[in-house]
Amino acid sequence: MWFQWSEQREYMNMQWGCGQIIATLFVVVNLLGQLGGCVMVIIQYKVAIACGVLFFIVFLQTIAYSILWDAQFLLRNLALIGALLLVLAESRGEAKSLFAGVPSLGENKPKNYLQLTGRILLAFMFITLIRFELSFVQIVLDILGSALMVLVTIGYKTKLSALILVLLLTTLNFYHNSWWRYPSHAPVRDFLKYDFFQTLSVVGGLLMIVYLGPGGVSMDEHKKKW
Repeated sequence: MWFQWSEQREYMNMQWGCGQIIATLFVVVNLLGQLGGCVMVIIQYKVAIACGVLFFIVFLQTIAYSILWDAQFLLRNLALIGALLLVLAESRGEAKSLFAGVPSLGENKPKNYLQLTGRILLAFMFITLIRFELSFVQIVLDILGSALMVLVTIGYKTKLSALILVLLLTTLNFYHNSWWRYPSHAPVRDFLKYDFFQTLSVVGGLLMIVYLGPGGVSMDEHKKKW
């Protein structure tokens, strides 16, 4: 946003015919919202508010860039929302006991449902990477990735599945979205750069799963009760 200030402003002006002032305001809000929200999350300051700001920015971009009508971009934005939900879940403390000194039963339904929704939405990122090509390697990648995303979604062997997905997504990201191989004036460079960093954000969401686990609404959690 910072290095392509004028390009972003001109795009918004041409896309919506809103004039230079509104277009500039959009770029400013977009830039400050992203930077401010991310810094607040990183330093763990009012994370719930920071996630709210970032949710607003994702929604704003979805409308402003007409992402609603592009299935691939829409699915990636939903995956990004899933990663934000996991950040929000991590910021919520464990449920407190009603009695001092007595441990709680570990029930924290809002946090558990945030983690469940986050896991489901993260699955949309891999859907955008599935390629229907008749090559052995691509078929193996599609089957492996799909199986891992199902395991993460239902919460079975969740940490291991998420970790393998982190490695797989990172490798595919560097292979498919290598924007640095294109000159700065090539339009494809901007699209690949957008995809590259958005995929990195989803990888961050998967790392949250590796760290936090699947939460209470998962097969892993239910296995502990059997």
